[in-house]
Parts: sequence; C-alpha cells; structure tokens
Amino acid sequence: MANEEVKQRIIDFFKQSKGKSKFYLSDLTKAAPELSKKDLKKVTTEMIAEGTLMYYSTGSTTMLQLSEADVDAKLKE
Repeated sequence: MANEEVKQRIIDFFKQSKGKSKFYLSDLTKAAPELSKKDLKKVTTEMIAEGTLMYYSTGSTTMLQLSEADVDAKLKE
C-alpha cells in the first residue's frame, strides 16, 4: 500500500471524527490497521514534516492533530 493512500486515510479519520480533534498514535491504528505502530509512526512523522499534522502536548502526554490550517477549515464545515 502506498504511503499517500495511508496519509489520505489518516486525514479522513481526523475529518470524520465528531467533537474530537486530537488523537494518540495508537488511535490512528484504526485508520490503517494493516500497519505496525512503527510503520504508522514513520508515516505520521512524514506528515508532520509536510505540515499536514502537528504535535499537541499537554506536558504529560503527546497527541497528534491536523495542522492549524486544516483545523480552521474543519471548524468552518
């Protein structure tokens, strides 16, 4: 499976979630169950480098969310 397809499924997972905008890496395994957590981490790291995803930290835990531009677009929908 191509990384681009997995990336699109992760973006769709974020956009389809109702009321929740931040997820743990383990939550994203629902979007790509065929990938190991290690491979999923590689894909999300690429997405962060591209600016599609960004980290969200509460100080004690780190989550992933869509980039600010994507979050603003989702709120307008």
